[in-house]
Amino acid sequence: MHTAGVILCGGLSSRMGRPKAWLPVGDETMLARVVRLLGGVVSPLVVVAAPGQELPPLASEIIVVRDPVKDRGPLVGIAAGLAALVGRADAAFVSACDVPLLRPAFVRRMIESLGDHVACVPEVGGYRHPLAAVYRVEVAVVAAELLAADRLRPMFLFDRVSTRVVRAEDFADVDLDGESLRNLNTPEEYEQALALLARH
Repeated sequence: MHTAGVILCGGLSSRMGRPKAWLPVGDETMLARVVRLLGGVVSPLVVVAAPGQELPPLASEIIVVRDPVKDRGPLVGIAAGLAALVGRADAAFVSACDVPLLRPAFVRRMIESLGDHVACVPEVGGYRHPLAAVYRVEVAVVAAELLAADRLRPMFLFDRVSTRVVRAEDFADVDLDGESLRNLNTPEEYEQALALLARH
């Protein structure tokens, strides 16, 4: 199975107060860090941005696509990213751009866990993480159908396709604290993540 990657960065960053993709993490931007971490495991990579959104510099091999409509949530980005990979990959690990603690070993575990399923999603504390999940590219069609019906929550995907749910204990050996699922929404969470990285 050829697995690619999709990184969504078209959110409003309203609670952060500034675009998350541009936040500095060491000597790189947040988006560049996630591109580097995910790109070490899968290729090609698709970055999905909002219409007109300015992105940090990216390598020429990164595929950039735009949400067809603005502010309709992550399902639009999932659909756009997977659609861009039809004919280029069998499946994709879909990530947010604000996960600087993403662990490549966690990505590999999720890909390995897909098996014969159409989607594979981690669940911790009863919550499923659709932006740390693996989807076969044909899920783009299902996502488009949900969007057309105004069913905008990514969780609806898992009701429609064969889904493997991966529990915390199933990836504890590669990411004990679930840091790969730690997305950053506020300045405080950003500072906490920087402090964690400084200790690693």
